[in-house]
Amino acid sequence: MIKGLGITTVWTFDQQRTKAFFTEKLDFEVRHDIAMGDMTWITVGAKDQPGVELALMSLDGPGLDPESSDALKKLVGKGVIGAGAFRTDDCRGDYETFRARGVEFLQEPQERPYGIEAIFRDDNGNWYSLTQRSEELDFSKDLDC
Repeated sequence: MIKGLGITTVWTFDQQRTKAFFTEKLDFEVRHDIAMGDMTWITVGAKDQPGVELALMSLDGPGLDPESSDALKKLVGKGVIGAGAFRTDDCRGDYETFRARGVEFLQEPQERPYGIEAIFRDDNGNWYSLTQRSEELDFSKDLDC
């Protein structure tokens, strides 16, 4: 039986640059950085969520044929890939902190029916929601996450 999400993929043009983005700008921690023959396995994650990792996967890596690699590069480069939503307990404060560190925001924090949300891009063009859930919708208080 599935117990939850453990690893998800973030497509990157440069694994080391993306690792620096997540660790230096968003305060993530490196979980793995392992050379494996012709590839490097790099994962990062939020310090308060040890059970979930982002695998920083090269757009030129193994498992992608040239046609698929080219298609993904175009989509990532255009900034049309939404890579996820990060929870925060202070969207406005994190927005100011991350913006001061050079993170590109597509949307300032705005009130939504589900809470406060800002939208930002990583160093590749992937976009993410930064969401502070409203009290009545914050189920994480009742879960182990």
